[in-house]
Amino acid sequence: MATVTIQAEEAKRLVIQQLTKVGLNEENAGKIAEVLVHADLRNVNSHGVLRTEHYVNRLLAGGINPDAQISFQKTGPVTGVVDGDDGFGHVIGDVAMDHAIEMARDNGVGMVTVFNSSHCGALSYFVQKAADAKLIGIAMSHTDKIVVPFGGKTSFLGTNPIAYGVPAKTKKPFILDMATSNVALGKILQAREEGKEIPEGWGVDENGANVTDPNKVVSLSTFGGPKGYGLSVIVDVFSGLLAGAAFGPHIGKMYEDLDKKRKLGHYFCVINPSFFTDSDIFLEQMDRMIEELQQVEPAPGFDRVYVPGEIEQINEEKNMKQGITIASSVYEFLTKQVEK
Repeated sequence: MATVTIQAEEAKRLVIQQLTKVGLNEENAGKIAEVLVHADLRNVNSHGVLRTEHYVNRLLAGGINPDAQISFQKTGPVTGVVDGDDGFGHVIGDVAMDHAIEMARDNGVGMVTVFNSSHCGALSYFVQKAADAKLIGIAMSHTDKIVVPFGGKTSFLGTNPIAYGVPAKTKKPFILDMATSNVALGKILQAREEGKEIPEGWGVDENGANVTDPNKVVSLSTFGGPKGYGLSVIVDVFSGLLAGAAFGPHIGKMYEDLDKKRKLGHYFCVINPSFFTDSDIFLEQMDRMIEELQQVEPAPGFDRVYVPGEIEQINEEKNMKQGITIASSVYEFLTKQVEK
């Protein structure tokens, strides 16, 4: 597959350029670009700038409100809800996380649900924001059905990702961002884009049989059998039902009906460690835990033990210097003329 390597700031500029050409204001386009490039820097390219073309198409079709008036209603000392007014999930999620952080600083915990949203990108961006503030962040989002429930043949659930961000004192934060499916749908899309096969167990065809051709994938499987299935349902409860949004098969499709608003829900929670224990000791203990995990003797075939998020953090440091690598077809879209 032909690729192009560009600096992160140039990638952001190109994303902003394409989004503003089709009617989005520069501030919101900048936030979307920041979230997308965050993913590419971490080599999570399935959630990176390759999504720009889809966002442009949905915006042009009327499936996203470019002038969304995002509102926040505080419902209690540590709770609130955000109405995204059918805007971009990246911007809406950022607003929700900011409110959750503010409440956690004041009252120890902040929990915010979101409704009337759309795809919000990599959840690691939002929990990283909490961790950078020395707070614990949790984020969940449901997605449209593409995953078979354990023991089922047809899809019912989304990839339903969940993310945690935990700060440390001197070490980089612990960042766990995972789909409850075996892989995120974006990885299947990336394999299609790159013309590569996928590992067995990632996806199934219309008969529920495992396939390695990404073009034959009809549904995905949950990770860990019934355990991933259970967590996927929990994500739908927190980010769907608790937010007053739809669930499972009732959620609007991402790549179909581009003219329709998706009405997605999200859930954000922030915890202030200082309300539960000595915050300095907590951060020091996180340092110790991370260090001791990294020092565990590796099993045969492994060079060392990494903590969740560490490989992505190493990628980020490298790619900030060397640039991010994207498919040539993605670069061609980012640099072509888009008519409103």
